[in-house]
Amino acid sequence: MEKNHHLSLYATKSAKARIAFPLFALSLFVGICFIFEYTVSNIPSEEEAGRWAWIGLFLSELCCPVECWTFKDRLYEEALPDIDIFVCTADPMIEPPAMVINTVLSVMAYDYPPPKLNVYLSDDGGSDLTFYAMVEAASFSKIWLPFCKKFKVEPRSPEAYFRTAVLKPLEDAIKAKEWSSIKQLMRRRKSSN
Repeated sequence: MEKNHHLSLYATKSAKARIAFPLFALSLFVGICFIFEYTVSNIPSEEEAGRWAWIGLFLSELCCPVECWTFKDRLYEEALPDIDIFVCTADPMIEPPAMVINTVLSVMAYDYPPPKLNVYLSDDGGSDLTFYAMVEAASFSKIWLPFCKKFKVEPRSPEAYFRTAVLKPLEDAIKAKEWSSIKQLMRRRKSSN
């Protein structure tokens, strides 16, 4: 499929009038009048710095309400920015490694191109416990991340998913088998930590 790089990624149009909109418009008008009165009575003199910033802030209050939405079919991978996500921890007693690892795994499972997503774990306490938990999570991620992508898992944190997910017995047999094996693997890894 040929990508249309020249098409806009989003569209903007005026908000549709609703029953509450007249009240909103009135309150907006009253608010602008108060802002106008305050701006005019407190405008900095020409010698003072910030005169144009003051005027610019006032003018920014006069924007009209608009709705924006993204055309997802026009998104192409090379246009997406690289993202760096930092997960910080310091004390394994206050922030249990299982919680930190669930956070890291859920972030790694985002629906975002893997080459453009970088996840960093910063352990200010230098805990051996957190380090070994991360080693275990690295091997578990080789199973968990493809599972998330294949079955569109929500929530993507392993602990939260298996706490809330209920698999119906008559559901897809392949998914049920994978689900059970990953849950058992997670329990074994959790009990070893």
